[in-house]
Amino acid sequence: MDSPKVRDMAKATTPLPPRHLRPLTRKWWLNVHETHELEPHHVRLLTLACEAFDRAGAAREIISSQGMTYIDRHGQPRARPEIAIERDSRIAFARLVRELDLDVATTPEASRPPLLVRNSRTA
Repeated sequence: MDSPKVRDMAKATTPLPPRHLRPLTRKWWLNVHETHELEPHHVRLLTLACEAFDRAGAAREIISSQGMTYIDRHGQPRARPEIAIERDSRIAFARLVRELDLDVATTPEASRPPLLVRNSRTA
């Protein structure tokens, strides 16, 4: 059983999640810190991934409440800007999670996810 001093040291080494993240995203940020060993640059990537996730969620909420289109000043239907924000944020989140290697088990032989087929070069 851990002594209070060891528990306090563990708490001191786990950084606090950024306050601007949504509560569930902060919880995930902490969970990743508890289950993975992160270097300082990984912490920055994780924070960016969380921000992208929150941004996609915020855009989704606006799309849900106001619809996917609006009528411009010429009376033409246009896609809401939140459509692109959501799409771009989802892509950013997926890429950052892949870069952090959170979606695969880390083994000594494979420290990075396998290359995607479309990225492999053939002679």
